Amino acid sequence: MSALPRPHATQRPRSHVHLQMTQTAAARIPTPDGEFHLLHFQNNWDSKEHLALVMGDVSQHDGVLVRVHSECFTGDVLGSQRCDCGEQLANAIQSIAAEGSGVVVYLRQEGRGIGLAEKLRAYNLQDQGYDTVDANLLLGHGADERDYTPAALILQQLKVRSVRLLTNNPAKIESLESHGISVIARLPMQPTVNRQNADYLRAKADRMRHLLDLNGHLDHLHGEPKAPPMAALPYAGALHSLAQQAEAHSHATNRPFVTLSYAQSLDGCVAAQPGQRLDISAAEALAMTHALRAVHDGILVGIGTALADDPSLTVRLATGSNPQPIVVDSHLRLPLTARLLQMPRSVWIATTPAAPVERQRALEATGARILRVPATADGQVDLTAFLRCLGTKGLRSLMVEGGPSILTSFLAARLAHYTVVTVAPFFVGGVHAVNPTATPSQTNLPRIDNPQVIQVGPDVTIWGALA
Repeated sequence: MSALPRPHATQRPRSHVHLQMTQTAAARIPTPDGEFHLLHFQNNWDSKEHLALVMGDVSQHDGVLVRVHSECFTGDVLGSQRCDCGEQLANAIQSIAAEGSGVVVYLRQEGRGIGLAEKLRAYNLQDQGYDTVDANLLLGHGADERDYTPAALILQQLKVRSVRLLTNNPAKIESLESHGISVIARLPMQPTVNRQNADYLRAKADRMRHLLDLNGHLDHLHGEPKAPPMAALPYAGALHSLAQQAEAHSHATNRPFVTLSYAQSLDGCVAAQPGQRLDISAAEALAMTHALRAVHDGILVGIGTALADDPSLTVRLATGSNPQPIVVDSHLRLPLTARLLQMPRSVWIATTPAAPVERQRALEATGARILRVPATADGQVDLTAFLRCLGTKGLRSLMVEGGPSILTSFLAARLAHYTVVTVAPFFVGGVHAVNPTATPSQTNLPRIDNPQVIQVGPDVTIWGALA
């Protein structure tokens, strides 16, 4: 399927409206899990009737257990196995009942905000092979049009001071906190994976930033390995040669061998807009990238890519071990909700002596390892010094995936030894992979010696040593 730009995740109410949320009715609701009260709310900017299912006393309390749940008729009522919504709602109610207090905020925004009729049309497109994101986009909608403003206003009405949020979706945390609701903890909700929802869950994890650990849950559904034998792949020889070069370099220098890898359009773009994710590689080239990750000890991205893509940097589509994830973040801007901070292997964050100590403590509390290295004259991480640091830690090979700023920095400083570039057969007209204005002169940039061109699915990949 065609790769499309990732839209904004949330649609806000019109800014000129003074937002008001009013409770209009309430009633006692006995359930198999215990007695709740159902509160009905109306607002002054749309006709939707939002609800809150409340157990116990939550007013003026901290750390209230909360689930913000968007209506899903097919999952919540019919028990559809195409999604995990009904299961999440039931589990949230049971968790709140077990604790004795909490809130389920039930938002009337079916189908990630597109409505039930359009959701059914999107289901038909998914049956034709499109994933849940592209199905919405093909119907003229955003990938996710939900708005969590009503949830924040309802929690304010209930006088909840802070919450522990039952969610896999960092967008909910970001939205609630942007409206003054303090989220002091995220409690994951691991879904039950079946043949009907496997692709849906994978799309949520890969394209919508949902923090789902699906490794090992999807492979058994299809009864086949998650990757073909390496010898059968068109790039197997090039991959083996690259691994040998990396080993020889590390042995001779005690420094990591650096491979730059990225995907671009025909016009050299990696994104349509700055800070916006764009899926460029076809499935075959994406699997190649994961195989490339597997032959490196570490994988590095700049903070721009970490913020735009929220990557996990794991090996999911190939055989091999996950490399050490690394982020270059001069000012420690990585969000505490980042997917990298949820992964089993702790992320390393390269920063400068000037980065705030309190931010370091917060990141370290999540398990991250902060590496302070010298800064350049403009206050950025000195990459030469950082590579020396990695060498002392035994890191023999490093794959750099982007974004444009970090790619340009490695090329301009001639710190990269090899590159693998994927070129997809379409135009974007957006942000280029390498920014020549960031380098003193284009003549400072290296070139590939004896490039090897390998067709991988519909994409062309270019492999070679940099000189």
